[in-house]
Amino acid sequence: MAEKNLDFDKVIDRRNTKSIKYDWIAKKGMAADTLPLWVADMDFQVSSYIQEALARQTAHGIFGYSDAQEEYFEAVKGWMERRHGWEVSEDWLVKTPGVVFALSLAVKAFTEPGDSVLIQQPVYYPFQNVVDRNERKMVSNDLVYENGRYRIDFQDFEEKIIKENVKLFILCNPHNPVGRVWTQEELTRLGDICYKHHVVVVSDEIHGDFAFERRHSVFAGLKKEYEEITVTCTAPSKTFNLAGLQLSNIFISNPELRKAFCRQMELSGYGEVNVMGLVACEAAYRDGDEWYAAMLRYVKANLEFIKGYVEKNIPGASMAEHEGTYLAWLDFRKLGLSAEKLEEMIVHKARLWLDDGRMFGKSGEGFQRVNAACPRKILEEALHRIKCAVEEAGKA
Repeated sequence: MAEKNLDFDKVIDRRNTKSIKYDWIAKKGMAADTLPLWVADMDFQVSSYIQEALARQTAHGIFGYSDAQEEYFEAVKGWMERRHGWEVSEDWLVKTPGVVFALSLAVKAFTEPGDSVLIQQPVYYPFQNVVDRNERKMVSNDLVYENGRYRIDFQDFEEKIIKENVKLFILCNPHNPVGRVWTQEELTRLGDICYKHHVVVVSDEIHGDFAFERRHSVFAGLKKEYEEITVTCTAPSKTFNLAGLQLSNIFISNPELRKAFCRQMELSGYGEVNVMGLVACEAAYRDGDEWYAAMLRYVKANLEFIKGYVEKNIPGASMAEHEGTYLAWLDFRKLGLSAEKLEEMIVHKARLWLDDGRMFGKSGEGFQRVNAACPRKILEEALHRIKCAVEEAGKA
């Protein structure tokens, strides 16, 4: 059986499919022809192996309480080993309906109300949400943007941990939205500081399969010491476009940390995972390599296209150096527009739904996040709209 869904240029109408990416455009008060390139949700059909596995499950016609069998873990383990060189044990695995759900559980499991939790803004906005909404104190070791590339201020990182008595660090690896794939050296410096100061690390590695410049390094796999202080969050949802099936694989090798995490899951009332998520994940990790490799090439070319187009056609805008994820981070600050005027230009002039950089933290002001996991035709139209909107703003 050969992979059938390799035409990534194919434009698929997703309207009226319950897609929040497309069907919520009208609810947001945007123009009907608005192009949505905001949420991290691909516009590609999944691997045909996944479609066929789901069809077989559907044909059975019974959807009772379900859980994974041995074949599921073998597929997950095999993917982690061949893609990331990381060997996992079955007793480490805790399945959750999503990574954000796992982040919230971790905050409650490893900290108390009022405790400090450290993040690195600009960063995926649910990081701050799970801290604030659980009544913890958010502390940010802001990333430093220099010459189109982000770096970590390690001195500030350690000083914040000491000064604020930080209990938990949520690491974004690779980093969303700035596109960095942290090097082993960078991760080791972070890890040594956290281990020294007894800080638990929750490493969100959901974008780990999107590393273009170097191989993704699993944080917990770098040192045994890190493994003992880390909760590693993974999922097939970004890699294989399965977010709606709600399944994530969380690895916790330390029995005490795992016990505390699972206790919070019990308190949440959550039990068995979605059977379709189990079926899709197993098929993806067992049979999805060909689709994944082709998709990765296509997305990489799209990201290169964005960078080249912006440099050539949109004066005053630039794209941050990109190493990972399928999310481009565009810098519009040289246009001299306020954050409100920039958002107005993007939404009402360009008729695009992007992610405004402000939602990723104050240091994201003046930026916009663009989802590059779509057919090139859509991307070309979106960038053309930005070009025309910028030109119009320049004449005003």
